Amino acid sequence: MATVTAENSNLVKFSDRLKHGRALAEDVWSIYNAANLPADCINLGQGYMNFAPPEWVTNAAKEALGVVAANHYSHPKGRIRLRQALKKVYDPQLKRNLDVEKEILVTSGANEGQYAVFTAFLEPGDEVIMFEPFFDQYLASVTFNGGIPVYVPLHPPANATGQFSSEEWKINPDELRSAITPRTKMIIVNTPHNPVGKVFTRAELEIIAALAKEHNLLVMSDEVYDTLVFDGKEHVRIATLPGMWDRTVTVGSAGKSFAATGWRVGWLFGPEYIIKPTLAATTRIVFCSNSPLQEAAAAGLEEVQERKFFETQTAEYAERRAILTSCFDSLGLPYTNPEGSYFILLDISRVKFPDDYPFPPSVLGRGRDFKACWFIAIEIGVSSIPVSEFYCIEHANIGEVYARFAFCKDLDTLKHASERLEKLKQYIV
Repeated sequence: MATVTAENSNLVKFSDRLKHGRALAEDVWSIYNAANLPADCINLGQGYMNFAPPEWVTNAAKEALGVVAANHYSHPKGRIRLRQALKKVYDPQLKRNLDVEKEILVTSGANEGQYAVFTAFLEPGDEVIMFEPFFDQYLASVTFNGGIPVYVPLHPPANATGQFSSEEWKINPDELRSAITPRTKMIIVNTPHNPVGKVFTRAELEIIAALAKEHNLLVMSDEVYDTLVFDGKEHVRIATLPGMWDRTVTVGSAGKSFAATGWRVGWLFGPEYIIKPTLAATTRIVFCSNSPLQEAAAAGLEEVQERKFFETQTAEYAERRAILTSCFDSLGLPYTNPEGSYFILLDISRVKFPDDYPFPPSVLGRGRDFKACWFIAIEIGVSSIPVSEFYCIEHANIGEVYARFAFCKDLDTLKHASERLEKLKQYIV
């Protein structure tokens, strides 16, 4: 950012929404970026894969580049082949006969789809409830569209030791109810959850659904990790609960489904009254999404059932998860065993670092977890993400106990990281 001087002090001021959405603050992704860490540091912080999407899907992308029509604008709704493929996969999961023209919308990644929903439905001052820890993009997307975030924390188990299930992170129904005001417009539900790995139970979703119906609220159900649910856990879609289809928009992602996070292809499911205005918004935000990669995502979805791809992929991720959980068992530190997604939260409150350790200015003044994660990255050579970043200031103390480790990496990388993390024992008190 340019320095303000007497000569340029009269330049146009940027919008306050950047401040309210934390867009100007140096975020964790910048601080723990590979450019700021040792060259040989193993990145388990950021949730992108270091392996390729399935070959048959990347081949479809290459084929699409050779088709003239697939190199030009798509309909803002999304390419019909992709919408039909989504219908094939998700009709049984949503227990509906989805209308590809009115109830499915392809977006430029799940994040842009969510942004478009906020643009379509939020008026200035409308409140949006989000469970903490929250995916950090929610905050900016809500505030940029005039909304006011309202935070309801998930509560981890008290005095946990060893491995504990992500299901033990609980919502407090009374706290949720008390967060609702006459200005509340929407509740964001993220299941499977980033970063906790929690898969919300049917009973929990029924509590949220009852409140949404009682207070006439929309529910944005962010389900981008829906293909990564472990140990036979049931993934319940809140849109399938009685009376909830009419007030729910369900969010999905090709990036998470096919290990292709850079493709930026996502989708929304919902009733026409939600999808139609959201289509109007997304048309003015991006107009349309990447055409050849929509074709590739469609090709992937067309074959997942025959190939049993999602079942195989989930088993592969479970193997990756087991490498890290075995390492954390060896360390003797409490950690959350995720039921879904590809993140593990490790309790780093007992990791001791010198008071005079040379931390960079970017982590000074932040939660203790920022320092612990930096120390582990520099001294151990494995990066992670401090979880207090995903909380409001008032609740940051809950998050600063934890570091988030991503296991969306190949087996060799995870094994190498685990070997390094064994050295952390000397700093545990």
